Amino acid sequence: MPITIEPIRIASLHPVNCELSAFKIAGKTIADLIVKRIPVCDDREITVRADFIISADLAYKLTQTMSNCIVRDPVDHAELATVAIPGKTGVTDICPDAASKRIRHPWDLLAINEQLVGEIKYNDIRGVVRPNVTIDGFVNLGENSVILPGVYIEGNVVIGKNCKIGPNCYLRGATSIGDGCHIGQAVEIKNSLLGDKVSIGHLSYAGDSVICNRVNFGAGTIISNLRHDGKNHSWLLDRQLLDTGRRKFGAIIGENVHTGIHTAIYPGRSLSENSSTLPGEVVSHSK
Repeated sequence: MPITIEPIRIASLHPVNCELSAFKIAGKTIADLIVKRIPVCDDREITVRADFIISADLAYKLTQTMSNCIVRDPVDHAELATVAIPGKTGVTDICPDAASKRIRHPWDLLAINEQLVGEIKYNDIRGVVRPNVTIDGFVNLGENSVILPGVYIEGNVVIGKNCKIGPNCYLRGATSIGDGCHIGQAVEIKNSLLGDKVSIGHLSYAGDSVICNRVNFGAGTIISNLRHDGKNHSWLLDRQLLDTGRRKFGAIIGENVHTGIHTAIYPGRSLSENSSTLPGEVVSHSK
């Protein structure tokens, strides 16, 4: 059964500008997440767009349908998935179910990560956990990664390969950390999604944030994630403010960003890929 993941880039995800099928959530690429949900069946051809995280129930339905079909978004009418069966003619439209997720905005990545990491039910330790590490939840730890003494993990956390975690840092919430990352002394990461080769070495905080590949935080970089009035955070897109639906929402950091020491980032802001901040800079507007 040929399964094709249609590559796509979504402008409204900026500064997450990568091709989505290769983007990692909960330690797996989106392409792998989608393919894993589709059962093996006959020689029908199934194509799924990379911005459509198909539910297991809908994926099963596509393997059982007796006609060619299109899963079509009821809002913008985009073709999210198709089934082509050899020898069949005609096409039936299917609406996506509530459990399937369309990725439209950066906070959708956080929501999917929260769901997938929250569903982890066991430890999978393939690296090294040193003495005096506290794990209050479940951890998936990749090969050649090490968790150093004094690390406290609260909730479920996914850590990739070749990472160095600690000493004396705090990971909590549904947090995913990519391959080749360094999370160091007195750093707190809460409910966030980190790409590959991210370095947050000293005295920093990131909460409810998406941090893309090859980002380096200078010491003392702080991302705020809570409005003083307790309202949901807004996001500026095409000169319109969108309600993110999130009471806690940090920053979206593009690839290859470097922050100067003691950078402070307002909640709901973004830093474009390849940008940087000066020491002591306050990021009150996206850049």
